[in-house]
Amino acid sequence: MRDGDQTRRFEQLVLPHLDAAYNLARWLTRNPEDAEDVVQEAALRAFRYLAGLRGESARPWFLTIVRQTCYTWLRNNRPPAEVRILDDDGFDLVAATAGDGGDTPEAQVSRIEDRTLVNRLLAGLPVPLREVIVLRELEELAYREIAEILAVPIGTVMSRLSRARARLRADLVRDLGDAGHGL
Repeated sequence: MRDGDQTRRFEQLVLPHLDAAYNLARWLTRNPEDAEDVVQEAALRAFRYLAGLRGESARPWFLTIVRQTCYTWLRNNRPPAEVRILDDDGFDLVAATAGDGGDTPEAQVSRIEDRTLVNRLLAGLPVPLREVIVLRELEELAYREIAEILAVPIGTVMSRLSRARARLRADLVRDLGDAGHGL
């Protein structure tokens, strides 16, 4: 394949999925700058191995590369305890504060608080549950695509998704109950 052809194929098949790649990397690395580095490395790997992509289903293929690149990056750049614990390093709240300009200040504050709560609850999930919920609920991937990305059976995806949803629900109820007792 000529360089120009490979570049065009990369632009058509991979570049449209950079936002999804960044989102997954941000949730796994828990740091916006690290996520950018991971996505850049993953994009380079995807370009290098583009000939290995069969068919037109580039999104799961690319997100698999992003996921593997994240874990390699975490292994090489974070102490083992930090990789396992993954406590809050902070989130990119700048994106959460961007409104459409038509909301009242009270509505904007409420939306920021809701996003902060959701981010905190997602961050509290173990990595296997967090990655499946991000891929399904935030990236809207099909179970089959998630199974392909994670290299697990579809039943495992469904089980993890069910556990993640149940844990999020329980944590939300707990947090809302704790907030109510403080009034």
